[in-house]
Amino acid sequence: MRTLADRPVTFALYFGNRGFFPGEIIAAAREEISRLLTSWGYGVLMMPAEATRHGAVETVAEGQLYADWLKGQTGAFDGVIVSLPNFGDETGAVTALRDADVPILVQAYPDELDKMGAATRRDAFCGKFSIMDMFCQYGIKFTALKPHTVAPSSPAFRDNVDHFARVCRVANGMKRLTVGAIGARTTAFKTVRIDELALQKVGITMEALDLSMVIERTRKMAAAGPAYRATADRLLGATCWNGVPDAAFENLVKLDVVLDEVIEEYGLDALALRCWIELEQQLGICPCVILGDLNNRGLTAACEVDVGNAVTMHALRLAAGGQPAMCLDWNNNYGDDEDKCILFHCGPVAFDLMAGKGEIVDHYMLATAVGEGNAYGCNQGRIKPMPFTFGSMLTEEGKLKFYLGEGAFTNDPIPADFFGCGGVAYFQRLQDVLLHVGRNGYRHHTSVVGGSYLAPVKEALTNYLGFSVSLPQED
Repeated sequence: MRTLADRPVTFALYFGNRGFFPGEIIAAAREEISRLLTSWGYGVLMMPAEATRHGAVETVAEGQLYADWLKGQTGAFDGVIVSLPNFGDETGAVTALRDADVPILVQAYPDELDKMGAATRRDAFCGKFSIMDMFCQYGIKFTALKPHTVAPSSPAFRDNVDHFARVCRVANGMKRLTVGAIGARTTAFKTVRIDELALQKVGITMEALDLSMVIERTRKMAAAGPAYRATADRLLGATCWNGVPDAAFENLVKLDVVLDEVIEEYGLDALALRCWIELEQQLGICPCVILGDLNNRGLTAACEVDVGNAVTMHALRLAAGGQPAMCLDWNNNYGDDEDKCILFHCGPVAFDLMAGKGEIVDHYMLATAVGEGNAYGCNQGRIKPMPFTFGSMLTEEGKLKFYLGEGAFTNDPIPADFFGCGGVAYFQRLQDVLLHVGRNGYRHHTSVVGGSYLAPVKEALTNYLGFSVSLPQED
């Protein structure tokens, strides 16, 4: 199933006009912006040009026509781009867009110094202020980016649209989010406690599911059928299984199929799984590689029932256009380098984010509790070098609080005997980040996605969703 995270974003286009400016430039703007957006891979919706005097909105009456048209397109668009080929009437814009209920980007055409006469002057530079002023007065949330005026054909506008598309994905995708908490929080990990009602108040539903149900369904499933065979083939091709007992491999495949069924039955967008120690005790497996497989296939999956980081992972995945995110431990210092550390987990990293194939191993840390050979499933390997965006979330006094930042996985080596899947990560002001995490009660986990998306994630979470976001690298 394709979701907002990985399908093309569709924009509804709005064009503003003011009558004593040349109306013919509206037709040129409609053609130019729709053509460019389509060529960049976005979907485009436009109210028919003949619906208003110049194919744009000027009056309150025309604004109401646009509002009615937009209402008829509900569910077909992810954001609105307000284009001002000239000054643009602000009252008509308010009428048209006050019930849009999606992110709105305001773009203004630049004047050209050799075209400042009555027939070609635009004044959108000034008109953009009036539109934003009225949006502020009416409480209409909007996005405004640099430069203040920008030609649609310029690289700057394409970058602005890319930013805005990511804002749309996060702002819309977080409004109706369902997260499965599969299994009770592990007793020792009070660090991942979460306020379910705080999540629900902002539209995030947490479905609490019993791990015993998952275990029983896994036990009863036959190691046969199309779903089992497809899953087995996919896992065999994704990593190295040398030395893994047949019974462990079979149970891992069945668990993967069962989780797919649960995801479908409960309409989950993300999940956080209780990964120890019942799965090891009762099925003889550790589910790390299955979580990695889920993430690689587009379902956000965190371990240790860390719902807060499952939510953060999903936000980062939305911003990254469907690319998988990771839930990692703040785990080790890297020698004496104060701006590097090792981020790690036992092996739930999406296969596409690893530097080559991993190797399925027994979880040696859990072996002391469940016995050797009873915890196969850790996908051991290394995270590939790349820039990344990171963050985490907690609930406090009924509110959601995030931190965000950026860093990069490096080529620095990790000792060969290092267990699990990890990477050396560089951060500007790492020590400030670590103090911020610790002093504010954030988790020992952090969520990571490849790419630099801090700005659109922050804007979506703060401007459109109203969450608290701190930036420890900038404070």
